[in-house]
Amino acid sequence: MRKSKLEISDEIKKARLKLSIEHYIKYFIGKRACELTKEEALYAISLAVREFAMDEMYKTIACYNEKSAKRVYYLSIEYLIGRSLENNLHNLGLYDLLKDIKLEDFPDFSLEEIFDTEYDPALGNGGLGRLAACYLDSMASLGMPGFGYGINYQFGLFKQKFENGWQVEQADNWFSDFSPWELARPDRQVTIPMFGHVETYKDANGKDTYVWANTHTLYGVPYDFPIVGYNGKSVNYLRLFSAKTDDEFDIDIFNNGGYIEAVEDKIKTESISKVLYPSDALESGKALRLSQQYFFVSCAIQDIFRRFLENNNDFDKLPQSICIQLNDTHPALAIVEMMRLLIDVYGQEWEASWNIVTKIFAYTNHTLLPEALETWPVKYFAKMLPRHLQIIYEINRRFMEFAKEKFGDNEAKLQKVSIVSGEGESQIIRMANLSIVGSFSVNGVAKIHSELIKTSLVPEFYELWPEKFTNITNGITPRRWLLHANTNLATLISDKIGKDWISHLELLSKISDFAEDADFVRKFIKIKKANKEALRHEIFKRTNVAVTANSMFVVQAKRIHEYKRQLMAILQVIGDYLAIVRDNVRPVCPKTYIFAGKAAPSYTFAKLIIKLINSVANVVNNDSRVGDALKVVFIPDYKVSVAETLIPAADVSLQISTAGFEASGTGNMKFALNGALTVGTYDGANIEIREAVGEDNFFLFGLKENEIQAMRPTYNPRKIYEESEYVKRILNTINSNLFCEKDTPALFKPIFDELLNRDYFFVLADLEAFDNAMKEAELAYLKQDEWAKKAIYNVARVGYFSSDRAISEYASKIWHISECSDDVIEFEKQEAKSA
Repeated sequence: MRKSKLEISDEIKKARLKLSIEHYIKYFIGKRACELTKEEALYAISLAVREFAMDEMYKTIACYNEKSAKRVYYLSIEYLIGRSLENNLHNLGLYDLLKDIKLEDFPDFSLEEIFDTEYDPALGNGGLGRLAACYLDSMASLGMPGFGYGINYQFGLFKQKFENGWQVEQADNWFSDFSPWELARPDRQVTIPMFGHVETYKDANGKDTYVWANTHTLYGVPYDFPIVGYNGKSVNYLRLFSAKTDDEFDIDIFNNGGYIEAVEDKIKTESISKVLYPSDALESGKALRLSQQYFFVSCAIQDIFRRFLENNNDFDKLPQSICIQLNDTHPALAIVEMMRLLIDVYGQEWEASWNIVTKIFAYTNHTLLPEALETWPVKYFAKMLPRHLQIIYEINRRFMEFAKEKFGDNEAKLQKVSIVSGEGESQIIRMANLSIVGSFSVNGVAKIHSELIKTSLVPEFYELWPEKFTNITNGITPRRWLLHANTNLATLISDKIGKDWISHLELLSKISDFAEDADFVRKFIKIKKANKEALRHEIFKRTNVAVTANSMFVVQAKRIHEYKRQLMAILQVIGDYLAIVRDNVRPVCPKTYIFAGKAAPSYTFAKLIIKLINSVANVVNNDSRVGDALKVVFIPDYKVSVAETLIPAADVSLQISTAGFEASGTGNMKFALNGALTVGTYDGANIEIREAVGEDNFFLFGLKENEIQAMRPTYNPRKIYEESEYVKRILNTINSNLFCEKDTPALFKPIFDELLNRDYFFVLADLEAFDNAMKEAELAYLKQDEWAKKAIYNVARVGYFSSDRAISEYASKIWHISECSDDVIEFEKQEAKSA
């Protein structure tokens, strides 16, 4: 029987992959196959797979160039990309081929063991970085010419450990080993000026010109990560920059005995790309954050200009060639840096430059917390970026003239929209205002969030430019969060409806038809149980706590912050514990509460919440009266590889932020996609998820945003405490020494005082409603077949929340670019014919 072209192609790929792996074992690792460690096997296989990715990347870029395709540049301070090997194997269609390869004398390692040795790149922290990674995946999978820019952090955020229940931050030196996925591009190095002062001269026409003089120079060296689209249709890249100096050290100072001083400049300069989000508790940390943001955007804009000028020298055509998306306010200085380069380096006039800039930038807002909108003291700009400060002042002067035409002498509105705020030493630069003024588009990331931006956060800007504002609800990539993270469920789905859902997630709706199919439901339950068993083992390995997979897994995994209300979750756990030991009332089903997430190093109250969770866990898990009825665990050092085990195992997803505070969330989407039912508030994308999956398949509770705003002026949490016996005994317990060590009495009194005297995030107002929602979920969980149907409906109805859909909306509404995947395929065919 003749083999098909596909079978022949697969045989060629398989043979090439085998030869490449053997090549890297012999010539890169320098060992016999039988001597390999798991880490060395990972490197050899990754390098072989990278060959395939690079081949496709060269073809993709060549096609973009041939078509003169408009490019999108996504600027984000963080990218939480996760492990690459298994994901790239799936996307390149090499996973099954690799499983079939037999390497002579290769150690008896399973592929899973090899995959588990890959270290997560520590390039992000939470939802912002993971969203950026999902969007890069979708741009590549849709064949869109989209590229990411960021910083190549050596240590990332931090490695989280617990000592006596307290979060301890350790350096996460993921970059210490060679990364097979990073490609250094020293030929693309850029020069970054900082400090110095600005000198003013008159040109031949009597016009003022500015020279940024006596600057300190550092260099940005780019490293590229291939971003492989599904089926390898197109491969884009993420370009990350490391900060370098021109010399390793000053030899004259060294020879004169100044050994430390000789490398001091190198250490200071290269600290810019050492750590993500350095603590801003100290002035030096704040200054480092600003220098990071400037370094990152200057590298990006210079690189973008270099590429544009290779084929064009008419800057008026720049808006037709590129669009730049700002992922929150961290890259806002890109607006100012582009102005500086256009005017100071390329000799463009102000008006022409501003006309170009404001047609290129688009801004995504990710927060409704006014205090979370970035501001920087003017004194930092004056010292580090004096030329940028001049440009910001001029942008603001011209903008305020425009605003006065609309607002007249309404000083309150004018003050709210001004980029510069305050006077003298207290003067600050508002980065969100700069982002809005310098961008042609401003979008929120969920329907309610986008409305609140217009009505509550920046209504004055909406009054000025209503046409700028739009909504694009966040999305997640199904390749990472179902196909890769939950392979058995993905296989079950594909067996029923085919594989097209992987790139068209809305097709998952077809599995609704199988919610009444007893065999499908049985297999679905079996897969969930297997995922829970895998997580149970992982929990024991990481925490030494034994839990049962027969319990309901209740998960809250996200950055630790007061508005996300991990505190409310642990208070409800305390309520359950007290009911068991004091009232002999056990939950109707055994429950395991699983927490994961990091608190910012300088966020003292959030770290106290972590300590409380761990202290409650220690008491509950060691109380013989409780047994398996209630368990509490906090998994340390949450990251993508942990999430890939945690999310598929969840029965209940806690999405319990204070209404009006969560912009969107994407964890809620990942959990629902993997068959977890949400217990959640009317906030962020929860609202849209509930509408999609059905009210009967979502446990809603709590106050709405408008109710909170109405209550806030007269809200009295002490009154709730005094009137609710449930609330009172929980708070009295945390104010006692039950969860405190003997040498630290009243450890949690700050939490007690905060809740009674302020309770800014309405924890007490929603606590009993949350407990009722949890009890409703427990009762539903007892009927396992009915619960499984609800879970299947969640999986089937969240197709809208695909990052492919979100990116398609960005492309049509904002970027005005089209998919090039078919063009890439046709280009490859023509190349093959030519060859």
